[in-house]
Amino acid sequence: MRVIADLHIHSKYSRATSPTMDLEYLNWWGQIKGITVLGTGDFTHPLWFKELKEKLESAEAGLFVIKDKYLGVDNDFSWHTNRRPDKLRFMLTAEISCIYSKNNRTRKVHILIFAPDFQTVEKINARLNRIGNLKSDGRPIIGMDAKELAKIVLEANLQCLIVPAHVWTPWFSIFGSKSGFDSIEECFDEYSKYIYAVETGLSSDPSMNWRLSQLDKVVLLSNSDCHSPSKIGREANVFEIEENNLSYNEIARIIKEKDKNKFLYTVEFFPEEGKYHHDGHRKCSISFSPAETIKHKGLCPVCHKPLTKGVMYRVDELADRPIDFRSDKFIPFKSLIPLEEIIADVLGVGVGTKTVNQYYRNLINSLDSEFNILLDSSVDDIRRVSTADISLGIESVRSGQVKIEPGYDGEYGRIKILSNIKKTRRGQIDLF
Repeated sequence: MRVIADLHIHSKYSRATSPTMDLEYLNWWGQIKGITVLGTGDFTHPLWFKELKEKLESAEAGLFVIKDKYLGVDNDFSWHTNRRPDKLRFMLTAEISCIYSKNNRTRKVHILIFAPDFQTVEKINARLNRIGNLKSDGRPIIGMDAKELAKIVLEANLQCLIVPAHVWTPWFSIFGSKSGFDSIEECFDEYSKYIYAVETGLSSDPSMNWRLSQLDKVVLLSNSDCHSPSKIGREANVFEIEENNLSYNEIARIIKEKDKNKFLYTVEFFPEEGKYHHDGHRKCSISFSPAETIKHKGLCPVCHKPLTKGVMYRVDELADRPIDFRSDKFIPFKSLIPLEEIIADVLGVGVGTKTVNQYYRNLINSLDSEFNILLDSSVDDIRRVSTADISLGIESVRSGQVKIEPGYDGEYGRIKILSNIKKTRRGQIDLF
């Protein structure tokens, strides 16, 4: 069966997250989106970990489901009439912010941890609690070397996975222009052999990472890193796993072995839409390509302060292959736009409007889930339950007909769908 997994999210105990980032809401939103396995995020936070132990029960080995008595937000999703009988699976995950000095530079690296059971998490948390304040944030700041974190995690359980998060973002990543390294080995030293995967992040896609031959030895994961339930699955990993073989260990095995027969593809943002794709200076509204940054000697032409060098620039710095490099050894990917954004763009209205919400709910109820609509549903079926324009918009996204003003220095990119749709001044829509 197809398993769609989003393994990096945050709970309501992380900064700048929605208060609805709890298990009850995540369970329903996972079904609406079509997610099979969702990372819990934030298992280091004592209050969240307490909730996880209280509200989850074992399903398949290393995977968990919410207990029936905690489905109390059912009424909030009364519109969702096409619910699947199976529950969302949860996998125990967390993100740690390691801030430390190495080789005479301050390093700030975010690292994901995947764990197979609560006993392992308790061991990890007990060790980390002696070093940092786990109550301070769902993604705690720990003043320790990334390789020392790897050592603690693997001593707790060798079945854990350690995944450098959003590896290209400037400020907090293994390859970030502001505080990162030039290789996995430089960061993790002798523990590099235990790094089987890296997370590409919203501002890069696999094709950008393929330009680095050093990354051939790891698998590329994509996750939402979301802070609100409606954003889960905006990036995800798609596996083929027999129903009777679904488990933490099977997901971990597929990742470790880069099993192309089981790891079908990743679902990606168009990377230009990410917050750090281009270089720039948000305060001065300056967005530059790497070539423009070099031309301006890395300085903002308005305030003359250093620009924040984005993902494209940093990939160019470390790449040893051309932009168009491809290989049949790589796991493929599909670039998508969230359904609500497509509907809003086609209609020429805001994402949070009542009209978008009505079309979104009708499509979900009619065609099962958001991923089913974006990946599988026929254009005719989409047109039948929405409009010709919305179906055309989804078809355009599938074929990559989009135009994007790239994101930069913390500012998301702006995306437009290119299709045979003409919007009038009144916001109505006609086909050419």
